[in-house]
Amino acid sequence: MCGRYTLYSDIEQLKAHFPIDLAETETTPNYNVAPTQEVPAIIRSEESNVLTKLHWGLVPFWAKEKKIGSKMINARLETVATKPAFRNAFKKRRCLIPADGFFEWTGSKRQKQPVYITLPDRRPLVFAGLWEDWLGYLSSTIITREAVGPLKEIHDRMPVVLQPDVYGKWMDHGSSDARYLQDLLSCGSVTDFTFYPVSKQVNVVRNNGSGNIEPVKIV
Repeated sequence: MCGRYTLYSDIEQLKAHFPIDLAETETTPNYNVAPTQEVPAIIRSEESNVLTKLHWGLVPFWAKEKKIGSKMINARLETVATKPAFRNAFKKRRCLIPADGFFEWTGSKRQKQPVYITLPDRRPLVFAGLWEDWLGYLSSTIITREAVGPLKEIHDRMPVVLQPDVYGKWMDHGSSDARYLQDLLSCGSVTDFTFYPVSKQVNVVRNNGSGNIEPVKIV
């Protein structure tokens, strides 16, 4: 799964790496992005890619109340095209969710060790996401897939991190075929990461400093 991540790159850095035509929001460094928070995301609006903010935790258009979003922070690649909560957004409202890295926890239940995962060259990355508009409340979810490579040693799931040549195809409103989109995510996702253990201070959401991503030695 993907339950915490970082985004400390500024607007200009994001524009340099991702297809952003218009920025409707500012960004502030966040070293402990958590579910229900507002997060920057790139959505397709008419003919432009717009950087805006969406609440993390998708609220389906048919929901009776928005608290359901806390259970919808991730959508599984294997079932995203058929699950009632996600299938409509999968066809019509796909987005890019920028990040600098993400956290995962490994080890026994009582001794969970946080691990920070990022690209080897430390450039910003983007998760494949979906978004919805529920009575003016804009929300999102991050798509996950089965973990591959060394990340399998940490967790059995990982977020879908898109390769640059897939950004445009994923955002293309003209594409709605479920099999094509699922294959796009499966074949067009990044599988090469670097990772290392970090302080357990990241376990507490209010701890939001750069120390969250500093390597620590495991005793």
